[in-house]
Amino acid sequence: MFAFLLPLFSFLLFSTTTTTSAQPYKPTDYFLLNCGGATTTSNRKWDTDERSKFMPSTTSFTSTPNKRDPSIPEIPYSSARIFNTSSFTYTFRVTSGPKFLRLYFYPATYSGHQANQSFFSVSSNGYSLLSNFSAFLTASYLGTQLVGSPPVPNIIKEFIIYVKPTQSLNVTFTPSPNSYAFINGIEIVSLPENLYYKSKDLNYVGQTSGPMITEDTSLENIYRLNVGGSQISSKDDTGMYRSWDQDDRYLLSAIGLTPVNMTPIVYTADTPNYTAPELVYATQRSMGNQSELYNLTWLLPVDSGFYYNFRLHFCNIIPQYTRQGAVLFRIFINNHTAEERADLFYWTQGTGYPVFKDYVIFVNDFDGSRRKQDLWLAIGPNRDKSEQYHDAFLNGLEVFKLSLFNGSLAGPNPELQPTPPSPPPPSPTGKKKTPPYAAIIGGIGGALVLMLSVLGFIVFRRVKHSGDKSDEQKSKDFGLPSGRCRRFTIQEVKDATREFDETRVIGRGGFGMVYIGYIDNDTTAVAIKRLNALSKQGFHEFQTEIGLLSKLRHVQLVSLIGYCDDEGEMVLVYDYMSNGTLQDHLYKGKNPHLPWKRRLEICIGAAKGLHYLHTGANRAIIHRDVKSTNILLDENFVAKVADFGLSKLGPKEKGVDYVNTTVKGTLGYLDPEYYKYQQLTEKSDVYSFGAVLLEVLCSRPVIINRGVPDEEMNLAEWGRKNYGKGTLHEIVDKRISDEIAPNCLMKFGEVANSCLRMKGSKRPKMDEVVWRLEFALQLQEAVEKMDGEVSGDMKGGSGMSGNQEFMFPVKEEDVSVVEEYEYNYELEGTSTGVGIQHGLTSTDGSSHEVFVSETVLPR
Repeated sequence: MFAFLLPLFSFLLFSTTTTTSAQPYKPTDYFLLNCGGATTTSNRKWDTDERSKFMPSTTSFTSTPNKRDPSIPEIPYSSARIFNTSSFTYTFRVTSGPKFLRLYFYPATYSGHQANQSFFSVSSNGYSLLSNFSAFLTASYLGTQLVGSPPVPNIIKEFIIYVKPTQSLNVTFTPSPNSYAFINGIEIVSLPENLYYKSKDLNYVGQTSGPMITEDTSLENIYRLNVGGSQISSKDDTGMYRSWDQDDRYLLSAIGLTPVNMTPIVYTADTPNYTAPELVYATQRSMGNQSELYNLTWLLPVDSGFYYNFRLHFCNIIPQYTRQGAVLFRIFINNHTAEERADLFYWTQGTGYPVFKDYVIFVNDFDGSRRKQDLWLAIGPNRDKSEQYHDAFLNGLEVFKLSLFNGSLAGPNPELQPTPPSPPPPSPTGKKKTPPYAAIIGGIGGALVLMLSVLGFIVFRRVKHSGDKSDEQKSKDFGLPSGRCRRFTIQEVKDATREFDETRVIGRGGFGMVYIGYIDNDTTAVAIKRLNALSKQGFHEFQTEIGLLSKLRHVQLVSLIGYCDDEGEMVLVYDYMSNGTLQDHLYKGKNPHLPWKRRLEICIGAAKGLHYLHTGANRAIIHRDVKSTNILLDENFVAKVADFGLSKLGPKEKGVDYVNTTVKGTLGYLDPEYYKYQQLTEKSDVYSFGAVLLEVLCSRPVIINRGVPDEEMNLAEWGRKNYGKGTLHEIVDKRISDEIAPNCLMKFGEVANSCLRMKGSKRPKMDEVVWRLEFALQLQEAVEKMDGEVSGDMKGGSGMSGNQEFMFPVKEEDVSVVEEYEYNYELEGTSTGVGIQHGLTSTDGSSHEVFVSETVLPR
């Protein structure tokens, strides 16, 4: 606890900062056009574009919206210039250097032209800024993303264009066929050359190199956030009229605390006073010295297929943090470690000195098509390295999209949220039909996350306040933050499932029955899991997964919507995964087989989910039951890790990488080293994931008890033997064998084999697994682009002769034959059976019970 805490501080909201810096930046070029309207003065002077030197006199007309939303300013949204026949270009004579170009759009009906009929492209000085852009779709999408905020009626698109000597700044609008273009306002502001183009070195995340930001690069600002502080309007910027939004709406995994600032902000030559306003550096979101079990995480949807520059703004404003090494924290961007030990006192001169860091990351297309993807940023204490305090904090964030080599910044129009599946009609009386297996949300749970203590942190104030609890929320709340996890009454659950109608059953797991349900007036489909009173996974698991999943959010984890603990019932409510489990599409059910590339993308997604579990909280979360039935697929086949009922928190002590615990897991996926020593590590999940990789490649169960030769009973052992002999291609699923590029198979087999090494210390970490699989995907895509498609069978296609075998760089340790041993395991509600697992017999001759959380294949 901080020694400087005083009760008086709890009443302070903000302390005005001072600065020794000069005045803010004054732009050399400044244009503000009210398109289609008159010259007027609001907060700033807007000039009319009518009969101006910036545009030709024909090919367009002006109009006013049929109605204007009262929440937006009158200027420039009371008028628009319309182009519906041909391209239209504005020309601005400016000095050379980088310029902000801001385009103002208000989608409405103009002179009978409907908003949803407007599609157009915008280019500037050879850069494609927008292509077939729909302001209507974009505004509608943003209105669905900003949870808790009103709909978004208007849009401001901000770009940075570098104007070279002798050039003017041209902005061209081109309507799509049978459509029209419009613009409400145009703003052009110059900016310092060294602010974004000649700034400090770029740090590349997830790769060793990447694009530089040069005069040939154009940028689009996607996010600009005042982290932990209030909205900063354009007039309060440093002279460039940038707007800084609050970060609340993007914050996911924790609310964090906002320290009271008592420190003057002192700009430096490396961080001049125009870099960001004082209000950015004088406020921050902090975890607080006592926080242990979570990271601060922001979720930021972006267009796939582009590089992004993350500019993180920092300034230490907590007086007790006074030396290097006292506070070290980690920075993660999209499952990659950007900084292992961020130290502000190593980066700056001390308290009150601002600094920023740039991190560049590429966002891959998920399935070859560009779409919105969730990009996440997380920070958390490095408890192993920090010498005194365990904290992490951030003051500001800017995210820029970088233009492609062809000068394009244009992404696709966003897809609006699909309509949820309609609830089925009431089932007739009499014999009930069994519905098709849809999505087993088989027991998503997690390691018990302790409630975070904030006692004594009077100096901090929360940005988000919990609302008053309703009468329905007066039973156990498990210490959950308000709004994080919804509490349902038992009547709401019964209404959603029609009194737990058997026709609504979509799965059975160790926890109990899983139903499809419909909540919120039948508008939202959910998966509802009801505890079986006879289940061994009882209240502890129920409490654990609520505590965990209410605090963790990630695109590759199934989200917990809420729970019910009324009348002795224990019910969990999750997102509904319409494409079921990964196993459903491999060898169970009647689903069409998954093509190889999609399987590979699913593996990458699941690996990212596991990596987030291992690194997304301050203490690692070990899943302990990774398998193909616990990887679920949404409507777009995005993989989401599920079933955390057996999960455990990783070790708390420094220098220890395991926790002692009873052996639990599922046959064929269970780490033999964990079985032998009863020491659970992150590498236990890695082993299980290696078994999943072979399952994906071969489309067969990990354990087959009869009907196959003994050497083929255990897939992990059989796969490693074939890998070692160079015959892995012989056990590949025949339905996809001619789709796999040989180099991709080599890399994929290498990853699976390394995950399945007998010694956990020899296995890779999940972040390494992620980038190796991504490299395998790149190998696959390279061949597909070169050949159009991979043709031929695995031994004769793609340029290989029919007698050529795959040669793998195999170490002796990777192919050593291990001893098989039998051990007992317990099936829920069944008698004990015998299974085969490769590994070493315990030296003391003891046997361990292995808990199987799901029913295995019948004998």
